[in-house]
Amino acid sequence: MSRSRTTICAWVALVAALIGLVFAGLSTLDYAAHLDRGLHDVHCSFIPGAKPTSDGEACRAAMYSPYSALLKDSRWGGIPISLFALGAFTFYLGFAAYLLLGGRTASRRALGFFGLVSFAPLTVSVAMLVISLTKLGQVCKTCAGIYSASVLLAIAGAFAITSLRSNEPRRPSHWLMPLIWLVGLGLATLVPAVVYAASVPDHRPFLTRCGELQQPKPKQGELVSLRGARPAQTALFFEDPLCPTCKAFHERLAAERVLERLDAQLALFPLDNECNWMLDSPLHPGACIVSKAVLCGGDQARLVLEWVYENQETVANAGKSGPQALKALLRQRFGDNLARCIEDRKTETLLNNHLHFASDNGIPVSTPQMYLGKRRICDEDTDIGLRYTLNQLAPEVLR
Repeated sequence: MSRSRTTICAWVALVAALIGLVFAGLSTLDYAAHLDRGLHDVHCSFIPGAKPTSDGEACRAAMYSPYSALLKDSRWGGIPISLFALGAFTFYLGFAAYLLLGGRTASRRALGFFGLVSFAPLTVSVAMLVISLTKLGQVCKTCAGIYSASVLLAIAGAFAITSLRSNEPRRPSHWLMPLIWLVGLGLATLVPAVVYAASVPDHRPFLTRCGELQQPKPKQGELVSLRGARPAQTALFFEDPLCPTCKAFHERLAAERVLERLDAQLALFPLDNECNWMLDSPLHPGACIVSKAVLCGGDQARLVLEWVYENQETVANAGKSGPQALKALLRQRFGDNLARCIEDRKTETLLNNHLHFASDNGIPVSTPQMYLGKRRICDEDTDIGLRYTLNQLAPEVLR
């Protein structure tokens, strides 16, 4: 029975470590690919090697979140936590092979050590799962793959502990071996992160190469105020309320408490040809109507914007159903006054001024766009490199 449990422990651990290595490797490759400052698809599949899927936004949101990496202030993109998983699962793979080869004669110290440390990845995975559910509201598939591997590894550890109950003779080992194995686990976990941190290119020369605002802002009151509670830096955003990337960007700024340190203004830039003459077809149907609703919010415009972001899928579906369905949804939430304001000619003119402001400054027909003062923040610096960029250009907003 002892031999059977030890063999089961080794095989389960081997499979768990391989699964963990695959998903940690995919996650790390996705992260590292962005170091060239290009735009990349994100692998988000339970099938290794499969093409990126349409539901990859969950993995992208996890990658861009404050919880995906360490030292984001001092390294562009930080050090992805998947690297630590990659190193740890490499150690577990080697130790599983050691137990498999040792079989029935594997030492009690080896089984006891493995039984104890096998629960470490599960502890980290539970913490990350809680963060994913409570902070991000979704779980990426590659993350779920790592969580599954952690569960299997803990099961293997449980088998290792139960196999100690047998009185079968086992190969002796020195009392220092658990300490040596623990040091090995620590080194295996840290070395990939250290190597990665040393190889991250210096992004500082690229941070100021995306131009500046050329034309003055519209007159006072025309843009939407997003002024924070403790502003330390002026900023300007171009956003489409129905743009999923804008939603993720806004929520990331709020989660990292950057918004409260900005005296920010918002220029609405709906990617909808109903009002935006720069487009031939709508990317986000209904975005013009929703943008008017934000403008009609007046002093409560930020509340309207954030309500739309919180309920973006519902609002976007109403927009696809047609103007009447969308206006009915907005009337139900905000009342008749806002609904009448949406139809007002003055609101249409005001939104048109926002679009002319974007056009006059040559804003790319994509959202979001961010300016610190007059300096445009490069698109690639608004995702995994955001905290590093802010720390370099406006460190006061991170304090």
